Amino acid sequence: MFNLSIVTPEKIFYEGEVTSVVVPGSEGYLGVLTDHAPLITAIVPGKFTIKDKSSKEILFCVSYGFFEVSANHATLLADSVEFATDIDFERAKDALSRAKKRLADTAGNIDIARARRAYERAFNRIRLAGYDTE
Repeated sequence: MFNLSIVTPEKIFYEGEVTSVVVPGSEGYLGVLTDHAPLITAIVPGKFTIKDKSSKEILFCVSYGFFEVSANHATLLADSVEFATDIDFERAKDALSRAKKRLADTAGNIDIARARRAYERAFNRIRLAGYDTE
């Protein structure tokens, strides 16, 4: 067992003891178990999976941020986190549509990096909700 904290800019989203974590790192998914070597990695939008102390698997939808492991404590710092079961499909679909329109703006009136991040977050939310994104 090790301790996990999931933190967003607004609040501490989750704290508890877990047996494992699978996180969407910038270089691919990585797994963490008890006594893992210290590490820090950037995270990208994806599925963040934990197994709690009763071996129940819990899925989260995460966006950009950082993940750190040290001395049997893991911390996920993310722009946004939500339980995969709480994803509002219609809201995510609308966000994806808005992001696509912004990315298609050829007049150059938008922040491309911000629009790309919004697109990736919405795409991830729809995918984790179990819907087709196209």
